[in-house]
Amino acid sequence: MTTIAFIGLGNMGIGMAANLAKAGHEVKALDISEEAVVRAVSAGCVGARNTKDAVEAADVVITMLPAGAHVKMVYGGADGVFEHAAKGTLMIDCSTIDVASAREVIGSATHKGFAMIDAPVSGGVGGAAAGTLTFMCGGTLDAYERAKPYLDIMGKNVFHAGDAGNGQAAKICNNMLLGIHMIGTCEAFNLAEKLGLDAQTFFDISSTASGQNWSMTSYCPAPGPVESAPSNKNYEPGFAAGMMLKDLRLAQEAATAAKAATPLGTQSEAIYSLMEAAGKDGLDFSGVMKLINGTLYDA
Repeated sequence: MTTIAFIGLGNMGIGMAANLAKAGHEVKALDISEEAVVRAVSAGCVGARNTKDAVEAADVVITMLPAGAHVKMVYGGADGVFEHAAKGTLMIDCSTIDVASAREVIGSATHKGFAMIDAPVSGGVGGAAAGTLTFMCGGTLDAYERAKPYLDIMGKNVFHAGDAGNGQAAKICNNMLLGIHMIGTCEAFNLAEKLGLDAQTFFDISSTASGQNWSMTSYCPAPGPVESAPSNKNYEPGFAAGMMLKDLRLAQEAATAAKAATPLGTQSEAIYSLMEAAGKDGLDFSGVMKLINGTLYDA
């Protein structure tokens, strides 16, 4: 049995921590929300009082945090992970953050004698609960191989993308592509409807033709064709539009730094920004369909 400190028990983190506990590990769970810690305890984890309590006896530290600033604070702050963890502790940051911050924190960890990788995830809340996430990992091969047994518990697909920060690079590029695909899929279904072609018929045709893509076949933004899709549940989020916007913004920051042209990524960020401005970014990201078809403000 390994002792694992898990810091960050949001919608994704809670499922990930629970799966580690189910696998027989001692999981010391920590979050600023007491309610989140209670939920983790009910799922088999052990509640931690503070960072020191969570990490001082841990073999592995896993974090799932909102942004780069939080990752820097949790690891490198005055009362952070680096201050209390034993030398040689393995650290896995599963947050989705900017590449520069990931490389900075991993560089600090290495300097202080810790092994660390960035390992952002794809798969949503359902994947976190089911243990079917995809992990995109950046860091040394040794650190990745140490981390993989724990990632395998939480995920179905685990990839080593290369050096520190490359996991974040893979994640934001993937999600930029996903955002572009989703908007294009919404436009196609909306146009089909305007031309008198119902969603199911268009789905049956396009899902077996050259327009086929994941946003259509697994997560269809038009109600009807894919029963499990959020479009059939009033666009209740599996992956919120606000989270997609966060990733699109990270992609644009990276593109600017790398001097890479991403015209469709830029436009996708602008479109999801409209959902944020309308106060509708809590909808699933496939809810951009409501922006496209003019029903965003409908009750």
